[in-house]
Amino acid sequence: MAPFYLGHSNVYNAYKQCGAGSRPYMGDARATLSILMSLFFLIFLFFVCLCACVQTDEPEVINFLLTTEIIPLCLRIMEHGSELSKTVATFILQKILLDETGLSYICQTYERFSHVAMILGKMVLSLAKPKDQSARLLKHVVRCYLRLSDNPRAREALRQCLPDQLKDQTFATVLKDDTSTKRWLQQLMKNLQDTPTSMMVGMGSDGPPRLTM
Repeated sequence: MAPFYLGHSNVYNAYKQCGAGSRPYMGDARATLSILMSLFFLIFLFFVCLCACVQTDEPEVINFLLTTEIIPLCLRIMEHGSELSKTVATFILQKILLDETGLSYICQTYERFSHVAMILGKMVLSLAKPKDQSARLLKHVVRCYLRLSDNPRAREALRQCLPDQLKDQTFATVLKDDTSTKRWLQQLMKNLQDTPTSMMVGMGSDGPPRLTM
């Protein structure tokens, strides 16, 4: 997968979209708007630097991030941010999940997994709307789901909570020319269909086990 890259032009455009360079309001409103724009730009630059860090695939970076509040922060941005900020936050979550320690951490408890799964599900529902469709953002969402399916307990839970929009042809047009994301989606479906023999042994009439604490 090609790394998600935010060049200077992307940062500049994002800053302009948030109102930088436009005619400010007068008085206190002008000062408040200036402070908010500066704060947003500072946070955005922090995420750009964070993206550069996680792209190194150094385990020490992921281990450090797991001691911070970066995952809850990413999830909040994934739910409420702009398309660009959502893409950055989802990419960071994806890189954490691709690390074995990060995947184990998120799937360690029901609360952590369910929060991640809930936000990803909301993003799929939003991306299913024609006006909100984004191939780049969808790529990272699908990759997060695929990585979660590598964990046995998470895989069992995803069999029950994966959004239907990823199972039907909702995103066929968006992914028409995106062979890598289509391949990831196909692998995700395969992972959720396969039931390892070891999990079949001793399985009662209630079916596969749910993700528990």
